[in-house]
Amino acid sequence: MPGLCGVLVAVFFLNLSYFGCTEAQTPPPSIPCAFKSNTSCDDCLQNVTCLWCEQTAQCIDYPVRNIFPPRSVCPLNDARWGVCWVNFQVLIITMSVLAGALFIAVLICCCCCCKCERIGNKKEDAKVERENRARKSRQKARRTEMQVRHDEIRQKYGVAKDNPYSRINE
Repeated sequence: MPGLCGVLVAVFFLNLSYFGCTEAQTPPPSIPCAFKSNTSCDDCLQNVTCLWCEQTAQCIDYPVRNIFPPRSVCPLNDARWGVCWVNFQVLIITMSVLAGALFIAVLICCCCCCKCERIGNKKEDAKVERENRARKSRQKARRTEMQVRHDEIRQKYGVAKDNPYSRINE
């Protein structure tokens, strides 16, 4: 997935440069937005609390009770906030596409991680199974070796049994 991650990082930085994240603007606190109406978009947007409506050339206070300015204040394709060259309609579409792409990328990464983990677990399970079989075969070989030694000792002392199921009488 290095290709996908690289593309996502490139898109992120392109959007940062596209939306003008170069320098912070300090708003002049004393001038209300309404006094900058019928001037220019750049003059209006020097204050971050102002919204420029391209259609009416009005500089108004941003309606903070709403996430997006209502159509009665200014249509979305004419509303400008932050920078003059991006309207709200383009901003909404771009941000929703980026959010969707980010969401899909996170889902793909999660699925890949889960898949890799499952493959790793299968490999570990097979390794454990092989080790268990090897351990059982070694244990069986030791058991037969021990049985042979015990039988040799029994024959040496004359207590060998012909029938393995009969009791040894003293």
